[in-house]
Amino acid sequence: MVGQDAEMQRLEADNREVVLMRSSLVALRRWAGIGHERSTHTEKWLSTAGGLAGILGVALISQSQLGMTGSASIIASMGSSAVLLFAVPHGPLSQPWSVFGGHLVSAIVGVTCVKLIPAPMLAAAIAVALAIGAMHYLRCIHPPGGATALGAVLGGDAVHQLGYQFVITPVMLNAITILLVALLFNAPFGWRRYPAAWSGGAGAKPPAAATAKGTPLMESADGR
Repeated sequence: MVGQDAEMQRLEADNREVVLMRSSLVALRRWAGIGHERSTHTEKWLSTAGGLAGILGVALISQSQLGMTGSASIIASMGSSAVLLFAVPHGPLSQPWSVFGGHLVSAIVGVTCVKLIPAPMLAAAIAVALAIGAMHYLRCIHPPGGATALGAVLGGDAVHQLGYQFVITPVMLNAITILLVALLFNAPFGWRRYPAAWSGGAGAKPPAAATAKGTPLMESADGR
């Protein structure tokens, strides 16, 4: 009996440790913002292929305007847009006005800061700060816009020589290109149709994703 009681106490202690560990992992996951929803392999590969198509178009335009070195920062900001447009096409930060307006107003702010502020680091910081404020007031918050403002300041001579032409080509042209690719690429898939307003009446549902327990879990509208 004494041996059995000791074994039971040991098992209970082990169970308490397991429960405590699981509770800690759940709390850590919640604070880290790791969601429980899972997307299918189809959804993941569609997002991947869309990003490839979008950035190929943007890279060709940027390189033709600025060369490979000068276009690096602009391609980087559009790369961030590609993640939003093809991974979360129905997110509020991915919608057309956010993408188009966010990049354009940020480019205007960046070029203006280059012309008015001689110190590059100060100009870069002010450009990003003012771009954030401008996007707020114009209701076109798009995080990659901050990178566009930064690229206008730190993009080098090839960018600076364009002046406000930089806003039109490559920035506006790139924004239109990636929006068109998002529109056309997502159109065949009812649950991914872009923009979100178009998908609302499609009535299509995303493919089911299986949970760890084998029960079907549907993706949310933004594909997460």
